[in-house]
Parts: sequence; structure tokens; C-alpha cells
Amino acid sequence: MKRDTKEQIVQEVAEQINKSQGIYLTEFQGLSVAKMAELRREFRNVGVEYRVVKNTLIKKALKDLGVADKLAPGLTGTTALAFGLDDPIAPAKVIKKFSKSNEALKFKMASIDGVVFGADSLSQLSEMLTKTENVGRAAGLINGVVSSVPMVVNAVTRNLVYALDQIARQKQ
Repeated sequence: MKRDTKEQIVQEVAEQINKSQGIYLTEFQGLSVAKMAELRREFRNVGVEYRVVKNTLIKKALKDLGVADKLAPGLTGTTALAFGLDDPIAPAKVIKKFSKSNEALKFKMASIDGVVFGADSLSQLSEMLTKTENVGRAAGLINGVVSSVPMVVNAVTRNLVYALDQIARQKQ
């Protein structure tokens, strides 16, 4: 690979790392081409970019960003990066689901908003709510509060009218 090509890859990886909310390192050695295509499709369906890059180029990109020390331990063997651009939890869900039927896919580590998670954290990460699920829960909560506001207002108004009526009767 020519030096220009390597520099371009390093720059692209650094840009993707900057744009990503979550970065996942996986090992894929032993996956067939068909299984790799299936994995990439699963990632694409949830808005995750999956890319195989040489470890030395990943290290260079991380070094350029000043975070090389955090993910360097995971850069051994064959490495592919999953970039959670919109949702930092989506890659974990795909990796967990896919690795159940494909033991060749192994989770190495992840970095979400600067916090590093080791290989033993995949279950924990995959059980977290995605951004969409969190938005849905928040909307449901707000909807519940808003729909109960008229009842609360009616009860408060009714009690206020009753209290004012009692005060008026006492003054007569």
C-alpha cells in the first residue's frame, strides 16, 4: 500500500472516530466472506459503519486524535471498527446478536464518549437502551404527564372554587 493511501485511510478513520458517539473494536478472523457481508448488512441497517483497517493505521489515527492510550490494548490480531455515528449502543446490539450464531466474531473493546469498555462489557452495553428507545420513553413520559395535567388542573380548580365558596359563606 502506498504512503498516500495510508495517509488517506488514517485521515478517514480519524474523521469517523471524531464523528462517532461510540467506537467498537472487533475481531473477525474466521468469518467467511458471506458472513462478513451479512454482518456489514446488519450494521448498515442500524446506521453503523463497519470497517476493516490495519492496526498500525488505527493506532496512527488514534495518536493523531490524542486518544491512542485508551484503545491501544485492543489493537492486536485482525481488527475491524464499528462506528456508532448516531447511536452509541446500536453496534453492541448487533455484535451481541451476530456473535451468538457466529463465534468467529469477537468483541474486543469499545469507547463511548471517551469511556472505555473492555471485552467483558458487551452484555452490559447491549442491554442499554438505544437513542431511539430513550426518545420513545421520554416522549411517553411527557405524554403521560401532559395528559394528566388537565385532571390535576381540574382538581386544583375545583378545590380552589370550593375553598373560595367556603370563605364567601363564612364572611356572610
